[in-house]
Amino acid sequence: MSATPEPVDRRAALKARSRKAILDAATALMRERRSTDFSVDELAAAADVSRRTVFNHFDSLEAAVTAAAGRMLVDIVDAMEAEAANASGDGATVLGDLAAAGSAEHLVPTVAYLIEVLGADAEQPSERGAVLMQRAIALFTERMSASIARQHPQADALQVALLVSAFCGGLVGLVGHWTAATGGTDTAASRRVWNDLLDHLVAVLREPEA
Repeated sequence: MSATPEPVDRRAALKARSRKAILDAATALMRERRSTDFSVDELAAAADVSRRTVFNHFDSLEAAVTAAAGRMLVDIVDAMEAEAANASGDGATVLGDLAAAGSAEHLVPTVAYLIEVLGADAEQPSERGAVLMQRAIALFTERMSASIARQHPQADALQVALLVSAFCGGLVGLVGHWTAATGGTDTAASRRVWNDLLDHLVAVLREPEA
C-alpha cells in the first residue's frame, strides 16, 4: 500500500523546482544586463512561471535578487566545504577556516561582480545596492555558520556562531573599505588590498592561543 505523503513530496518538489527556475532566471538576467534593471514580469517570463508564482516564493523583486546574489556567495561556502572535506584539516581553527573562505581568491571575483550588478560601487553609491549586498552577505553568514559548525563539531556551538557572525559582519565593513580603495574591481592589486584588509579583520578577531 503506497504511503500517503507522496502527493506532498511531489508538491514540494514542484515548489523547489519553481524556486530554482526563478533564481536561475534572476541570475541569468543579472549577468545579461549587468544590473538588476528588470521587472517581475520579465523575471517570470525568463523563468517560465507566472507572476503569481514569483510572489509565492518571494515577497518582492528585491527579495528574489537578494536570494540570487546570496546564492553566488553561498556557492563559495559549499565549494570551500567540499575542499575542506578532501583535505586533512588537522589543526585548523575556526578563524583559520573563516579566513581561508574569505580570501581574495575566493571572494573578490564574486564581490566585484555583485558590486557592479547591484549598484554598490564607490563612485556612484547606491543605498539600495548597499542594502542588497548586506542581505546577500547575511545569507552567506547563515550558510557559513552551518558549514563551520560541521567542520568543527567539537567546538562550542555558541562560540562558533558568534565568531562567524563577527567575521561576516566584519566582511560588510571590509567590502566598503575595499570598494573605496579599489573601485570594487577585480585586479591583482585589488586582491592584495583585500587580503591586507582581511588580515586586519583576522587580527581583531584572532582566537587566543591554547
